[in-house]
Amino acid sequence: MSVESTEQSTPVEAVEDQDDAQNDAGNPDKGSSATRLEEEGDVAADYLEELLDIADIDGDIDIEVRNGRTYISIVAEDDSSGLESLVGPDGEVLEALQELTRLSVLSATENRSRLVLDINGYRQERAGHLQKIAEDAVAAVKESGKAVALEPMSAYERKIVHDAVADLGLVSESEGEGAGRHIVVSAD
Repeated sequence: MSVESTEQSTPVEAVEDQDDAQNDAGNPDKGSSATRLEEEGDVAADYLEELLDIADIDGDIDIEVRNGRTYISIVAEDDSSGLESLVGPDGEVLEALQELTRLSVLSATENRSRLVLDINGYRQERAGHLQKIAEDAVAAVKESGKAVALEPMSAYERKIVHDAVADLGLVSESEGEGAGRHIVVSAD
């Protein structure tokens, strides 16, 4: 198991959770300094490395700081590593593991974390799928003129869809609460 840390200075597409950005905006002590984000990545990597050791799962941990957020990736060279069990159906285990990792960082640093955890490229693959969902919804709205409600999804995934819909020239809005929060795409 190895841990790599890289800082990327070129603009890379990043997904921001609007709620997190709003919560952090009013607190200057919780700004996105590179040092704090690097510390966050180190704490998260230590937590995840210990978890992988306990579960006897092989994986390499990569840490990147870009666009004011820490990105942690766990990857394996072979499919038999057991990492797929840490993603779970529809990424549910991955979401839970991300929240546990954020809590570990909060406990160690007393700073709320907005880190993004990915395992074996699941989030990148899911982003492509969400782009297709957005394109299909936009096409349906343009064809019928009626609003289209999408399946419930996480805040991270909703942000990807909101951005895709906006890029395609329509509007989207989140509706519902909790696990039922979803996007409605419309022409206005």
